[in-house]
Amino acid sequence: MAYSDFTLAKVREAFQLVIDEKRNLFKDVSPVQPSTTLTTLLEEYTQLATAINTDKARSELLIMPILTEVRRQLNYQISLFSGTDFDVDASKGLNGFCDFILCNSEEQFYVKAPVMTVVEAKNENIKSGLGQCIATMVAAQLFNQNYQQEVRTIYGVVTSGTNWRFLILEGLTAYIDAVEYYINDVNKILGILLQPFQPALLPASS
Repeated sequence: MAYSDFTLAKVREAFQLVIDEKRNLFKDVSPVQPSTTLTTLLEEYTQLATAINTDKARSELLIMPILTEVRRQLNYQISLFSGTDFDVDASKGLNGFCDFILCNSEEQFYVKAPVMTVVEAKNENIKSGLGQCIATMVAAQLFNQNYQQEVRTIYGVVTSGTNWRFLILEGLTAYIDAVEYYINDVNKILGILLQPFQPALLPASS
């Protein structure tokens, strides 16, 4: 078993999770203005990615530019991984590849705790990716604990590039945002993606 084998029902049963789907999790998150670079790329790529309409095109042309914008907004103080092997506990099915991982570390040669956000790319089928995404979030939670970098809140995203559904894992409760965001609201998407790294936005204490 691997991440891709988990449905929502399977992940809930395997890890004894409570699933909460009724909350607007990010209603109070402020939008963040994208850079000119991202605005230009999305103007050029959105129509192309949707016309090609494959996971690969959407990942390369829509998802990756938005995630690299998160690094840019944080002055490259975080790391971003794509298509990375993330084997945490094969006995529990927590193994396989993650489409994207964001870590609160500048180390870019290997995944280093704490893992803050995992992103699953699904071509126009957000619902089918929820179980897989939660499984990778559980793995991230365990990975951080193993390295004594426990993080209270793990963030997750299932996205087609044009549609974005966010999740939160706290303890044994997985929250699936009741709201689905669209790429024309990229300011809000950026605001949410930056949430796990808010301490990184603060100046270092003297």
